[in-house]
Amino acid sequence: MSLIKYQILVKVVACGSFTKAAGQLGLTQPAVSHAINSLETEFGFPLINRNRSGIQLTREGEILLPSLRRILQEDRNIHQQASEIHGTTRGTLHVGIFTSVTRHLLPRIIQVMDKDYSGIRLYLHEGNYIQIMEQISAGKLDCGFITFSVSKDLRCKPLMRDRILCIVSPRSALYHQEAVSFRQLEEEPFIMPAFGGYHEIRRILSEHDVHPDIRFELMEENAILSMVAHHLGISILPELVLPEDIAPLRAIPLESESYRTIQIATRLHPSPAAERFVEVAERVVKKQEVSSENRSHQ
Repeated sequence: MSLIKYQILVKVVACGSFTKAAGQLGLTQPAVSHAINSLETEFGFPLINRNRSGIQLTREGEILLPSLRRILQEDRNIHQQASEIHGTTRGTLHVGIFTSVTRHLLPRIIQVMDKDYSGIRLYLHEGNYIQIMEQISAGKLDCGFITFSVSKDLRCKPLMRDRILCIVSPRSALYHQEAVSFRQLEEEPFIMPAFGGYHEIRRILSEHDVHPDIRFELMEENAILSMVAHHLGISILPELVLPEDIAPLRAIPLESESYRTIQIATRLHPSPAAERFVEVAERVVKKQEVSSENRSHQ
């Protein structure tokens, strides 16, 4: 059956090895080689170049791979829809995640998924926003968390707003302020975040015509906090990336509150399992917001 051959080819490409793919699929290495050879005979051209350094898709193989992934995804969708007709939801779900979502939202989402949709098996893939968007569009991921989208191939739903705060050390002239003006960001050395949130930080600075004195650019938020703690500059970071206690540092709101919007993205025609995941994510975020509002009024 061609679907099995397609699955084998996609797995070989993902593993970069016939032997590894055979192990993950529970097949022998000759069976995997036979399936690839059969596909190449069926299509009339080579799909994979084999050499001492490993394997590599041919130009023709690269052209076909996205379509093969879409076919396999549609096959999974059909089986998930069939299970829904029987009153259950089953299948696998590949989800793109980034650090702050993993820390604050994902554990509760997984708990609810395990309780309400135990037939769905989750696979988590860490990456930055661009990688997650590209992998959803390519069919490698079913859904994922992002903060902005430039793709017309994705369906995005906003989940929550995450404040952008100014991080300062006790030696900073800003330390005792209740809010920091955008002009004040230009008055001290600045540690520029260069991780996934880089886009939001650049956007906010550009919108307010701010040109900070950038001393360092760092990918890792803990490294940024360490630089600030050693009095080497100030920074601005999303609230969700911060530890619960950053003392003796302070996280101070900006004069005009700025946010990044955390969204969940799927393909335009998501699988039933992806739709269930989106519903659960929205439910969890709403419940957390209600709990937070109740605590603030106590």
